[in-house]
Amino acid sequence: MSTRSHVNSIDVEASPECVYASLVTPSAIRTWWLAASAIVDARRDGLWVATWGDDEDAPDYVTSARILVAEPPTRLVLGEYRYFARTGPLPFEADFTTEFTVEPNDGGSRLTVRQSGFPADPVADAFYEGCERGWRDTLVSFADFHTSKAG
Repeated sequence: MSTRSHVNSIDVEASPECVYASLVTPSAIRTWWLAASAIVDARRDGLWVATWGDDEDAPDYVTSARILVAEPPTRLVLGEYRYFARTGPLPFEADFTTEFTVEPNDGGSRLTVRQSGFPADPVADAFYEGCERGWRDTLVSFADFHTSKAG
């Protein structure tokens, strides 16, 4: 099966250590990703879970992944995703990975998110486009989170 990926980057006014910590700290994830809850066991083979929705006992969305690579403060790779939506399962099979890389730059860090494993099939187009757009918006929120912490 042919797959596709998308890459988004943003400069953040924070050290690589602080940026990486924000990717694996539940309270930070709830703030920058507007998640209702998050649970992270930040070790290799640990779990990374986030939920969205107003009812914590019946969330609208749940995303969970296994941490495939944990190399603080430069690289975090999530895979073996499980995705739940109250509206029903995804209309396609996929093996997603999300790779976060953090590189120092002038005055802070550059965070790059590469998400891959999206089927190159029209049935996955809307989900792919939603993820691509969502990560662009989420990275702005991520940068704002770090700006507010500094200010």
